[in-house]
Amino acid sequence: MNFRTWAPLAEEVELILNGTLHPMTREERGWWSTNIPDTVAGARYRYRIDGRGPFPDPHSPSQPWGVHGDSAFVDLRGLRDRTQPVFRQVHLRDAVLYELHIGTFTPSGTFSAVIEKLPHLVALGITHVEIMPVAAFPGNHGWGYDGVSLYAPHAAYGTPQDLADLVAACHAHGLAVLLDVVYNHLGPDGNYLPNFGPYFTQATATPWGAAVNLDGPHSDGVREFIIDNALMWLRDYGFDGLRLDAVHELYDGRAVHILEELSARVRLLEQEENRPLVLIAESNQNNPGLVHPPERGGYGLDAHWADELHHAIHVYLTGERRGYYADFSGLGDIARALAAGYIYQGQFSPARLRSHGRPPEGVEPHQMVVCCQNHDQTGNRAFGERLTLLASPDQVKAAMAMVLLSPWVPLLFQGEEWGARTPFLFFSDHQSPELREKIRRSRYEEFKAFEWGADIPDPSDPASFEKSKLDWSESRGEAHQEILRWCRMLSQLRRRSRTDFTQPVVQWDENGRWLTLRRGTVLAVFNFSEVGQVIPIPPGRWMPVPSGEQSIFRVVSVESGRTTLFTMD
Repeated sequence: MNFRTWAPLAEEVELILNGTLHPMTREERGWWSTNIPDTVAGARYRYRIDGRGPFPDPHSPSQPWGVHGDSAFVDLRGLRDRTQPVFRQVHLRDAVLYELHIGTFTPSGTFSAVIEKLPHLVALGITHVEIMPVAAFPGNHGWGYDGVSLYAPHAAYGTPQDLADLVAACHAHGLAVLLDVVYNHLGPDGNYLPNFGPYFTQATATPWGAAVNLDGPHSDGVREFIIDNALMWLRDYGFDGLRLDAVHELYDGRAVHILEELSARVRLLEQEENRPLVLIAESNQNNPGLVHPPERGGYGLDAHWADELHHAIHVYLTGERRGYYADFSGLGDIARALAAGYIYQGQFSPARLRSHGRPPEGVEPHQMVVCCQNHDQTGNRAFGERLTLLASPDQVKAAMAMVLLSPWVPLLFQGEEWGARTPFLFFSDHQSPELREKIRRSRYEEFKAFEWGADIPDPSDPASFEKSKLDWSESRGEAHQEILRWCRMLSQLRRRSRTDFTQPVVQWDENGRWLTLRRGTVLAVFNFSEVGQVIPIPPGRWMPVPSGEQSIFRVVSVESGRTTLFTMD
């Protein structure tokens, strides 16, 4: 086995393998290596840098003893069974995404346990499973956005082979798998990268600390670290794509941005693997350049999250107007988000006190991902309440219909499909008392203006994690079954009519509190009024869903708060 590590400023690097010290040889551009034949799987190792350490391997494929412990050797080439037919995901234009967190999706919170639930996702009409970050982080449970050993799957979830088996099982069920990865920062606990080289820069800062060094001296090695990590998940584990966390916090002044470079490398891997791969960015900038091709000055990504449909729906249904919700108000915002994806296209944003966004010119419907719930919009609330606890069942169903029948790529958050009432809190498991207190205090400061005070759940309290686990028995209740049937019907309707999902026609009446959404042969009529009313609809021979006689409608009578669906042969 050839052990290699990048330490461009070091004078001496040594490998400690199963307790034996091995000097390493300097190579070009800051790399060090040594070859140890016949290294067995599970062999424990660390590196010592100029007499300091020893430290875990930044490229460690496994950290069975935690992020502060020894690294363990894994032959990544053996994870995938390449004798199986190549799995090819459906195009994003036909996709329905499902975001899940390994630790809370099932009672046992493991990679293997997710496999038991895959038939449920298939029956729901899901095409892509999107897994929240699994790179090793401190403690046993957390969201995963404070990962510090980016190449190693979190040991509490299972082994690298368990993760590869989960990906293979998804493929066997016809499901593509996307992985959420975080390249804009590392967590504060267990981050040993600064001991190896200038991975971070003080020139810029993110909300989580120093920014990653993408354009300063020695940044070639840092960029290679990121790109190799992305390729590993796709090549060695078989993932079908990546969701790139908060790309607006990737500060890169080079002529070729890290996102463009990553996209180009993934396109090459796509050819080698002979299967489609996708990159989806999270960004709050309303920037179409993320998905524009490089020849148009863009980064060439496949899609990006567009949060403003969520914001508009949330404000309209709950009345909340604090923070970034101050930018949204009426039904017209929902209509604009349904029709264009972006609401803010360069106009003044009251929440930001500046103009925001630009028109989404050249952005196709399959290049925007929308939702009415996700981990951020739920978990970053003080009490982790889902929309189920903030709106009526009819309103929840309306929100779900807007997302699933929109022209954009819809995403569901675990349990949303049955109207789960379990919260999704912010939780972590840092062992440092000082860090635990800092996080607790930070949450208090963030929400004290809402007058919730000390009642805010402590992220370090194990109860915060336990309360966030899905209660699958809840889904068997009649009220939840009704929402589940509704979700499945919407998914089927979207799939059956997807060839007609062209430019939407949206009409609304702010005072009358109604909205209609037509996508080809599908029509949804939303009455948010407190009274039943007659609502005009596009002319046509419409058939009520799920059943009914075909008739020519020009107006329909809709009960208070209800959503009525129609389809046309």
